Amino acid sequence: MKRTRWLVRLGALALVASLFATPAAAQSVNRAAIDELNTQLLYVALPLALFVEVTLVYAIYRFRNNDDPSPTVDDPALEITWTAATAVILVFVGVSAYFTMANPYLTPATMDDGSASAAAADAPTDDVVIEIEAYQWGWAVHYPDADVTVRDRIVIPVDRDVRFVLTSRDVIHSIYVPSLGIKQDIIPGTEGVARTRATETGEYRLYCAELCGDGHARMDGQVAVLNGSAYGAWVEEQAEG
Repeated sequence: MKRTRWLVRLGALALVASLFATPAAAQSVNRAAIDELNTQLLYVALPLALFVEVTLVYAIYRFRNNDDPSPTVDDPALEITWTAATAVILVFVGVSAYFTMANPYLTPATMDDGSASAAAADAPTDDVVIEIEAYQWGWAVHYPDADVTVRDRIVIPVDRDVRFVLTSRDVIHSIYVPSLGIKQDIIPGTEGVARTRATETGEYRLYCAELCGDGHARMDGQVAVLNGSAYGAWVEEQAEG
């Protein structure tokens, strides 16, 4: 009994702590949309988890010495209510996820005409277009406006829309920047598009999230988010070099 009480107390403390915990500020509009969805689902999942755990503990305590259990009595009203409540929860989760995935920064096709090959030409004039070629095992990052190519490092300006035109030289890769909420598979023979708008300057890790060979573990890099003047100076320096 003491052990059960301690488990209940620890569970209650974990739930309370999660409710009052302040998450770190999102570093991009992509990550902000994902964090908002997670928060919505958390407020649904926490009460359900608490209800299930309380019911479980009550059943264990209430029927712990029941040597002559009897069959459960049918309760159609309870079954209908429980089924309807589950349906409402699933609809809420589905609608929330749908509107999040419809965000053009998470699903660029919702903004484009579906043709990734025309992404650079169709991009608004204020967008920064960066071409990224994935290969075993690295990243070739090309800036078409300045005719600059760098390796394993993506530099973007803060508070500006950025489009990545993605291609693969050999096998399937996947660009993944957790802090910026960017993740997009890159299929050989096709062009993909990823979009973001970073809201915080800083250095972020870049990974390949698709097993692409024995060098997959070392296929990483850096994403640097600079302010406008620093970004312009960096592009000019690379062009001159």
